Amino acid sequence: MSDFLVECSNLTKTYTSLPALNNFSIKLPAGKIIGLLGTNGSGKTTLIKILAGILKSSSGKVFIDGKPIGVETKSIVSYLPEQTYFSSWMHVNDCIDYFSDFYADFDKQRAIEMLKALGVPTDAKLKTLSKGTKEKVQLVMVMSRRAKLYLLDEPIAGVDPAAREYILNTILTNYSPESSVIISTHLIYDIERVIDEFIFINQGQIVMYNTSDNVRNQMGKSIDELFREVFRCYPNY
Repeated sequence: MSDFLVECSNLTKTYTSLPALNNFSIKLPAGKIIGLLGTNGSGKTTLIKILAGILKSSSGKVFIDGKPIGVETKSIVSYLPEQTYFSSWMHVNDCIDYFSDFYADFDKQRAIEMLKALGVPTDAKLKTLSKGTKEKVQLVMVMSRRAKLYLLDEPIAGVDPAAREYILNTILTNYSPESSVIISTHLIYDIERVIDEFIFINQGQIVMYNTSDNVRNQMGKSIDELFREVFRCYPNY
């Protein structure tokens, strides 16, 4: 068994000759909340989709919990896409039942409790809910699984500041020492208090990989400040 939960080696993904990921190599431990931070088009979503098993890499190797991407990894990965995908005719209860039927590691009681804390009625029809509330429902479903790797693509972009606080606390308290959370976002100021490590990515390559404590203690900066400073050097920032 590997000491790392996620291992990428020379990972490349090319769309019509343009690389979205370019020889991307990294090893990520378990038990961490990791920020995947970069500008639009930097390769964040492509990386998350490859880890989730939705996209295939053009070349390179990827392992999750020591296993290549496939059926085994999909069973231990909980993925939140940037866009909601539940049908508008569904009730919140239907979403709960769907996840209960589909995922053996889904904790139904945890989902109900989180929805209640967020003020989301389980008998409501999705088409009657705001975009932000729909995103809350989807995040609750994803975080109610007992997964080893949570992949969250822009989990707080569409919700109000008060809900962001609750959602971040939910992420903090709903993963185990054997699990890790990768959060892709551009709202660095909002998430930096919860992340243990971060990856700066630009044009499909790693610009920096470090711990939050190192930045604060050794550089005396916030991650948001460091991001702005580092990415000022890049033409597409």
